[in-house]
Amino acid sequence: MSQFFKYAIDAKLAPFWAPFAVRPSKDGVTLTDDGRFIATFGLVKLATPVDNIDGAHITTGYRWWTSVGARRSFVDDGLTFGTNASKGVCVHFQSKVPSALRRGGHSALTVTVADAEGLVAALDAARDARS
Repeated sequence: MSQFFKYAIDAKLAPFWAPFAVRPSKDGVTLTDDGRFIATFGLVKLATPVDNIDGAHITTGYRWWTSVGARRSFVDDGLTFGTNASKGVCVHFQSKVPSALRRGGHSALTVTVADAEGLVAALDAARDARS
């Protein structure tokens, strides 16, 4: 059965993620039955096979201006789909995954899902099941 992880929403930061047409009840991360990782953030989407995921870990302590919206990193080729400044999951890819924001691809994606621990556990289980 597919698993869906919705974003943890901080409504006071909506001016930074709302322009991307984020739908809090519909956007988030989906792990599909056929082994796909799909992250949607309104008009922006990133998808890759779970087999391409190299690992995932929880991150915290963001500065709000670097953690909300769909944005590329200033430091590397990472991408963020952020709806709050509290906590998220950084997902690392073996091969870069393209998006509308960088056709050359991203080596990592940070998503601010409500169940960060659950997403990390589900990714670990999905990777183990496919090995």
